[in-house]
Amino acid sequence: MLPGQTGAIAVALITGERGGITDATNNAFRDSGLLHVLSISGLHMAVMAGAVFYLVRLILAAVPSLALAYPIKTWSAAAAMVGTLAYLMISGSSFATVRSAIMIAIMFLAVILDRPALALRNVVLAAALILVLFPESLFDVGFQMSFAAVVALISVYEALSGRGALFCSRGPVSRFALFMGGIVLSTLIASVAVAPFAAYYFHKSQQYAVLANLVAIPICDLIVMPAALAALILMPLGLEAPPLWVMGWGVEAMLWTAQRVASLPGAVLHIPAIPTAAFLLMIAGGLWLALWQTRWRLAGAALVAAGLALAPTLRLPDLLIGRDGALVAVRKEDGRLAAVGAGRASFELARWLEHDGDQRPAKEAGNAAGFLCDAIGCRTRIKGLTVAVAQRPAAFADDCRRASILIASIASPRSCSTPKAVVDFFAARREGTHARYIEDDGRIRVETVAGMRGQRPWSGAHASSAHVARVAPKSGIARTRRADETELGEMEPREPPPSDPPQ
Repeated sequence: MLPGQTGAIAVALITGERGGITDATNNAFRDSGLLHVLSISGLHMAVMAGAVFYLVRLILAAVPSLALAYPIKTWSAAAAMVGTLAYLMISGSSFATVRSAIMIAIMFLAVILDRPALALRNVVLAAALILVLFPESLFDVGFQMSFAAVVALISVYEALSGRGALFCSRGPVSRFALFMGGIVLSTLIASVAVAPFAAYYFHKSQQYAVLANLVAIPICDLIVMPAALAALILMPLGLEAPPLWVMGWGVEAMLWTAQRVASLPGAVLHIPAIPTAAFLLMIAGGLWLALWQTRWRLAGAALVAAGLALAPTLRLPDLLIGRDGALVAVRKEDGRLAAVGAGRASFELARWLEHDGDQRPAKEAGNAAGFLCDAIGCRTRIKGLTVAVAQRPAAFADDCRRASILIASIASPRSCSTPKAVVDFFAARREGTHARYIEDDGRIRVETVAGMRGQRPWSGAHASSAHVARVAPKSGIARTRRADETELGEMEPREPPPSDPPQ
């Protein structure tokens, strides 16, 4: 009943199906810091369950014989748990939705047992239950970010709840100001809590998330989700049109907000990759600040500061070689990547640029700037070494003699032993993407996907080091014999031999 992207977002909020949402809409919500609104998670579960809780309690409180004689708060919490389960079934039961439903169920179970609902012990119980049921979720980014935000929010809430005067306002203006201030404070806390994860995993930061959430979250909480609940209740009677119209109006307002905020200058900050040690220090400091109740908690700020100081120290690779050896990127003097062979590997190159914190599109970085190319391959120089990219067998006669590092998207000849390092098609396929670091003394340090991953039963040819050692000479991988520096010379167009060298 709702057209275009308004209908697609409405479907996503009710059923969890996001296939109809375009990339442009996803990007707008992501860059504005509102992407969490599109996926059914803790926000939507809390609003839905809270609406059921307060609606049932309001109805029961209107009947004095029930309100005075029976525990209607417990009944309302039980109804909210049933509503959470129903919404979970309707929304498709994705992993993130299941995780949120478990957390909400534990919160309402605490209400039934007359315990505080918003307490860190409940978060710990929810996390423990989820890890028992889905132990692999420990390494899920969504799990880490959602619990980081929840722990930070509840920790701050518990700290502020001891200052009762902050929550004693009774006038409508004061309550509205408290509501809006709560949105701002909650957004700031959640943004700070998930910032290390966003930097470590996604290399981005949304600068105007507070502004976008200040406008969109009240619309979502007060208009969109209650209208969605009303539509679900009235749908069996065929009366869902009015609440869907209200929901559509709210969705359009959120979409407008996302598009306007995402278009602001500097809305997205691109962050280069940070060391794992820096990430762990910031997480440890954040947990220390959140879990301690005494002044000892301030020591966590020192750990966070140490992580921030360590963050810019990660060394980026000088040379990157793609999965099949066709995509090659080198780091030029300005610190940015230049690549060849990006035609069918634009996605991989885009991930490399994202890792660098480089906002250039893959097409711009893949224009072979700085490479000298001809019909059979390309050459470039980096830190005094010649890097050759052989694309045809005819290139090997010259490249094997002059190059310090030889990369080929085809099989290299056995006789090509002069370069310091040779990576051909089979080596790239077996070892995965290569990252190479050129040291000041000319040595080349190598990191590969297979080396980082380790040996696994499903690792194929990399399953045994003996096999790798046996095939390495044939495939030409990681040879370390030094090239004669007098043969490197200046880059110049190669002269292909009259016939291809034997393979």
